[in-house]
Amino acid sequence: MRASPLVLRNGQVCDVETQEVRNGHDVVVADGRVQEVGEGLTTPAGADEIDVAGRFVIPGLIDAHVHVTAGSADLGRQAEDSPYYVAAQTSAHLRAMLRRGFTTVRDVGGADFGIARAVRDGLWAGPRVCFGGKALSPTGGHADLRGPGRQVLDNHVCCAGIGVVCDGVDAVRRAARDQLRTGADHVKIMLSGGVASPTDRIDSLQFSADEVSAVVEEAANANRYVTGHAYTAAAVNRGLELGVRCIEHGNLIDDESVRLFVEKDAFLVPTLVTYEYLRSEGADAGLPAESQEKVGIVLDAGLEALERAWRGCVNIAFGTDLLGSMQVHQSEEFRIRGQVQPAAEVLRSATVVAAELLGLVGEAGIVAEGAVADLLVVDGNPLEDAGVLAQPERNVRAVVQDGRVVVDELA
Repeated sequence: MRASPLVLRNGQVCDVETQEVRNGHDVVVADGRVQEVGEGLTTPAGADEIDVAGRFVIPGLIDAHVHVTAGSADLGRQAEDSPYYVAAQTSAHLRAMLRRGFTTVRDVGGADFGIARAVRDGLWAGPRVCFGGKALSPTGGHADLRGPGRQVLDNHVCCAGIGVVCDGVDAVRRAARDQLRTGADHVKIMLSGGVASPTDRIDSLQFSADEVSAVVEEAANANRYVTGHAYTAAAVNRGLELGVRCIEHGNLIDDESVRLFVEKDAFLVPTLVTYEYLRSEGADAGLPAESQEKVGIVLDAGLEALERAWRGCVNIAFGTDLLGSMQVHQSEEFRIRGQVQPAAEVLRSATVVAAELLGLVGEAGIVAEGAVADLLVVDGNPLEDAGVLAQPERNVRAVVQDGRVVVDELA
């Protein structure tokens, strides 16, 4: 059931693409979509009208790298939890993300069609969830969460594990098809080692070229795309050359990486905030000791990689990758990126660029006629100060999702 029409009156509407602010503008919403943006617009019959008193109206935010089921940083241990308990944690994470102004998220390991449907059907409050299901990992790879002494492998089809282990072209094809069968928006593969996995090295290469190509082919056949977890330039460049459309993290990229990103029109999703808090809070959040030792390898290089990519005109989307109790720091990614990028570029990464990556051009990431009515009312101009969105508890005054006011602190 759709909400009543809504008018946000007298706002400063931000056009993120042109970096213009339209003062004294109204936004008329009906049937879940933006109907008009302009000055002195007529209020539709039966509409609710909110005077936003000159505050800034921006698109709902998009986080392109989350793990909504990750209730702990010890992902191997969490796989033993009851799926009902994990679902309760997931619901709490989603509700908090929406309060911070994120109206769409892309889950890159853990969420499934049931979580996406629970939000879509109104059973849970939270952002729209674009999901990839289980990430694909080779034996001993980033989603193989067994310690070195454990032999039994359980891919936790219905539980909280973030990935599925598969080896060989045929098995990898089958695994990709299985995720796509569930309605996955993308397929994620592990191209290199990672922090949260117990037995791989950050600088390892994962999957053979033939295996990667098989996943790329299956995703293309389904009109979907492949995103790849990768840190080193060797892993990033190899993935891009083999047709991977998006790279997660990329902390150790080089100039050749930048050239390939631009040539392939691919996307990079840095996740800088997670390393900051893995270092300061990871142990308390459950990060195993062997994973804590890896954090420093990628932490210091992250800002340099972001600046290299931005100056090289790479498509950069917003992502956070926080786990467990550290998810409360999601919005601080804006603060960190603001050390390198202009505020307008940071906001663009969390709106129009992320929308393009998710296949939501014209639907999300904009305040324009015909777009889904996902809108924020904020104190301060995020086109000029990235720190505005880093403090949502102070500055995000209202959240409109699908035409409904779901957060209202304007009084």
